[in-house]
Amino acid sequence: MTEVRTEGREDGLQSRLDELTPREIVGELDRYIVGQDVAKKAVAIALRNRWRRLQVEEELREEILPNNLILIGPTGVGKTEIARRLARLAGAPFTKVEASKFTEVGYVGRDVESMIRDLVDVAVNLVRSEREDEVQEEAEDSAEERLLDLLIPPLKEGAQARVVTAKRPASTSGSDPESPVFVAGPGGVQSPGAGEDASGEAMPSSDSQTPSTEERRRRTREKLRALLKDGKLEDRMVEVEVQQSANLDGMMLPMGMEGMDHSFMDMLQDMLPKRTKRRSVKVSEARRILIQEELDRLIDMDEVVNEALDRAEENGIVFLDEIDKVSGQRGTTGPDVSREGVQRDLLPIVEGSNVQTKYGLVRTDHVLFIAAGAFHVSKPSDLIPELQGRFPIRVELKALDESDFVRILTEPKNALIHQYRALVEADGARIRFEESGIGEIARIAFELNERMENIGARRLQTVMTTLLEHVLFELPGGDVEEEVVVDRDYVGRNLSSIAEDEDLRKYIL
Repeated sequence: MTEVRTEGREDGLQSRLDELTPREIVGELDRYIVGQDVAKKAVAIALRNRWRRLQVEEELREEILPNNLILIGPTGVGKTEIARRLARLAGAPFTKVEASKFTEVGYVGRDVESMIRDLVDVAVNLVRSEREDEVQEEAEDSAEERLLDLLIPPLKEGAQARVVTAKRPASTSGSDPESPVFVAGPGGVQSPGAGEDASGEAMPSSDSQTPSTEERRRRTREKLRALLKDGKLEDRMVEVEVQQSANLDGMMLPMGMEGMDHSFMDMLQDMLPKRTKRRSVKVSEARRILIQEELDRLIDMDEVVNEALDRAEENGIVFLDEIDKVSGQRGTTGPDVSREGVQRDLLPIVEGSNVQTKYGLVRTDHVLFIAAGAFHVSKPSDLIPELQGRFPIRVELKALDESDFVRILTEPKNALIHQYRALVEADGARIRFEESGIGEIARIAFELNERMENIGARRLQTVMTTLLEHVLFELPGGDVEEEVVVDRDYVGRNLSSIAEDEDLRKYIL
């Protein structure tokens, strides 16, 4: 088993990273994140080292540990975004947790091992999504055939069909108020209305089907197939059999188990028997249900779980945010005692241990941990020495200035002005951001960070929302010009009074 998993994870990781050099990784990060070159280089090296490790002989490979990092910098400078984009770039399982949620065992909070269970859940969903993409077309074809069987099924010899009628949905026009709801006949055979097929053509009734009848049924089936592809049967009602899982949301748990981990609840739910229920649904809903059933049939979940465990162990990234909130001067009493307890709970996970999940044991020896914190009050040296040693790479991210704000507004692929331009165009209007307007937005955001709490690039979101509040409220129609031009004067008219009034600035910006 171990050899199979090792080979799978090598191929999966190598296929993603063998073409990405550290310089190219930084180039990809530059498309979304402005500045912070030192941090980008550090994470690019850490990611490339994973690929390099797989090229090393097996005996030495297990000895090469990941370069865990601590990103130090104020909020809103790109710490989380760097880690998230890095994970997407590598196709790696990624989970973000706040260290302040973890406490000593038996106290308030979550068990530290839950972050690894979350990572494995993400890995399973990631691999399953990839498998679904591979078989999506086959699943759709199979679901279409099953839909046709519901609409015009082949009658078994000696089967007597029965039919009930139901009101056609009000949205359907140009047809009778009543239409057949296709239900199961004896032996599970679905049947349309007596004496006619699903397209309304008369069908000869006979216990034994003649060749001409079979040919006519086949032609009718092809007609229905064309109608399905054209979306003309979306409101037709059919009956499908769906599987229901046991609902444990209202379950009374024994004393002391109220904080039971979700993974355990999922495992318990999987153990309970499944029930089936027949539902009368529209064709559009039936298609979704049948496609999902076909995907479940086509995908081998054992293979998915095996690969997901490999990716979590060898390619997983855990982002520990707010690590500074669990650091404090050692030897103090009160809350700091609990903080040091959190650090000691985190230590074995970061060092490398086996964590029990509902899919099996997961080793954390080669999971990449990226910690981050502002460290306004404390400093990295306030962490316990053992934990400090597990984060050998420390990178300081610089605070953003006015020129950085201009670049953030314009350069990234998902820049804010591109986002707001798309939102306005969705309502049929146009908006144009002049260079002078962008500069004024950046200046106001920077000054607000200087005079108030520095929340980094997140201040731009606040400023942009306030600036375009009137436009976004009046659209569609309303008192808005066909093309809104955002220049220095426009920004001044809409923001200057708020930015200069300390009371308004405090509550609005």
